Amino acid sequence: MHVRKDDMVEVIAGDDAEKGRAHKVLRVLPKKNKVVVEGVNRVYKHVRPSRRNPQGGRLSKEMPIDASNVLLFCPNCRRGRRIGHRYAADGHKERFCKKCGAGLGALSKPNPKYAQKT
Repeated sequence: MHVRKDDMVEVIAGDDAEKGRAHKVLRVLPKKNKVVVEGVNRVYKHVRPSRRNPQGGRLSKEMPIDASNVLLFCPNCRRGRRIGHRYAADGHKERFCKKCGAGLGALSKPNPKYAQKT
């Protein structure tokens, strides 16, 4: 899956799609290929008064959206962009922006097998 928890993403499809607006990923559901994004796809759950919730009423919560509807947010481009994977000079795997080439975070520990020889 191309996104992880706590990544900043841009929603590109659906009612909450806004160009250039970044949102935080709260949860990733890889088996269902879905992500829960902060402030996106909010629904109301009507709850009856109980001991735990004496007032009852409407609770607002985020629901999952498909992972194909989000792009990882590039801070250099200030937009959601397609990403690629590459090995950095020290041998750790990282994500990078396909448009500007900026690194978007390491994915693994450095592996000497992939480190560039000097």
